[in-house]
Amino acid sequence: MKASTQINIKTLWITIFVLVVLNVLGTLFFYRFDLTKDKRYTLSETSLQIVKQIKNPLSVKIYMEGDLPADFRRLQQETKQLLEEFQAYNSNIVFEFVNPLENEDESMELIKSLYQKGLTPINITVDDKGKQSQAMVFPWAIAVYNNKEINIPLLKNIMGARTEQKVKASIQHLEYSIADAINKITKDKQKKVAFIKGNGEMNEIHVAKMLQQIKESYYIGPFTLDSVAKDPAGTLKALKKYDLAIIAKPTETFSDEEKQVLDQFIMNGGKTLWLIDQVSADMDSLYNQAGATLAYPRDLNLNDMFFKYGFRINPDLVKDEQGSPIKLATGEQGSATQYQDFIWKFAPIVSPESKHSIVKNLGGIKFDFASPIDTLKNGIKKTVLLQSSPYSKKIGAPAEINLGIVTEQTSPKDYLNKGNLVLSVLLEGSFHSVFENRILPFKDKSFLENGKSTKMVVVADGDIARNQLDKNRVPVELGYDQRTGNLYDNKDFIMNCINYLLDDNGLINIRSKDLDLPLLDKEKVYENYTQTQFITIGLPILILLVFGVLFTYIRKRKYSK
Repeated sequence: MKASTQINIKTLWITIFVLVVLNVLGTLFFYRFDLTKDKRYTLSETSLQIVKQIKNPLSVKIYMEGDLPADFRRLQQETKQLLEEFQAYNSNIVFEFVNPLENEDESMELIKSLYQKGLTPINITVDDKGKQSQAMVFPWAIAVYNNKEINIPLLKNIMGARTEQKVKASIQHLEYSIADAINKITKDKQKKVAFIKGNGEMNEIHVAKMLQQIKESYYIGPFTLDSVAKDPAGTLKALKKYDLAIIAKPTETFSDEEKQVLDQFIMNGGKTLWLIDQVSADMDSLYNQAGATLAYPRDLNLNDMFFKYGFRINPDLVKDEQGSPIKLATGEQGSATQYQDFIWKFAPIVSPESKHSIVKNLGGIKFDFASPIDTLKNGIKKTVLLQSSPYSKKIGAPAEINLGIVTEQTSPKDYLNKGNLVLSVLLEGSFHSVFENRILPFKDKSFLENGKSTKMVVVADGDIARNQLDKNRVPVELGYDQRTGNLYDNKDFIMNCINYLLDDNGLINIRSKDLDLPLLDKEKVYENYTQTQFITIGLPILILLVFGVLFTYIRKRKYSK
């Protein structure tokens, strides 16, 4: 007994010593183990850098608590685990889950305040073994830091997707959503964006949502080229202070002096986002008694500039079988007008196929009277970001556009070897000036024929950044189509372009992170409900019982002697 007691005491002291050593090492070294196959809970380097920016308490309130449907319980759990990861790297982060529907007396006031902040709930149909019921969920969070507040969307809205597919995509983008919000609320703005005006570009009310989104991360202001006529050198000097210029759907011709200002901005390393309509056509002009309009080429005097940079926007329209839905009146029944859904082929819905970080994991992006882009060989690196479907073709302008085309019959032969037309391209490298070996429109001592390394994104449709207006002339979300209720990924695409051009690539890389999230086939579960219950609940209990019986039997047999 004495020998065994000594051995036990020795073992106890060794155990205590090991635990003390491990605790001391744990305070000196920090490491977390992620045993998931896709490293789901391993924060990216970008997220870790963002977390380091937090110097004061940052509180996050998540409005997903209570009796949630199964899919949203999964989203809730994933959100909690990810926030715990953020918290592990910075103790200034605190979070809590709130049930906005818990207290009936206070819930209406809380829901009203959430609505006012833009946190709209979703009503979903819960299907439990064939029994359907309605549930209201607020898939939102609010982060507060230094008296600044920002909304965090937790559910990604995907057109036509089932709830479980939306939740899967939301989990995929969860780290990006949280990191992006923290970055916006804690990081000081540095880069400057110029919204070019003076050549009939879109009014600010029609790009209000894009400007609002840019404003959250960068300084942005209107920059009018009208001053070029009086002081071109001064205008160029002022533009050089900006990092990015956005040219959104100009409709009036650029003068050579204005082109030189833009050209030299690019030659000095300025980034550009071109949103160009090469053909004049819009939906509003179609809603007339004839239901038709004339689409004609638009002369912006930019073709030689684009050609020099290595691309050409053709004066054609893209007609695509994978168009967006449109509702049109087909007659009257009594005093009520009857509407029918059709496919509008001049508004392609593009699903990105490129693996580039700008478009990776994005959903459908809606175009409106887009034109095809040709790329030219000139030593500049070109990456196609978006292109039309295989079942698309060019329609030369001028051409009559008629609503009657929604009823036309087509076959795959009509599109043989005509599709996959380029609609957006990224260009990177050192561009040559369009005024190389030419007489300059105005004198510029700092003129550069060969530019510094820079990049630009070209989109052959200005309306890709256009938000619709509601009945009260209030801008609605960019990418939201009021006529059909569909939400497209136009906003995410535009912001990814801007982030990439401004070398803010880290957040884009988080967005393109791949997670392996297999969906449960509910139909098979319902068909084999008893068997599934036994496998998931009964079998583990049965294994424990068998193990317990065997352990007891072996122990009795060993020590009964």
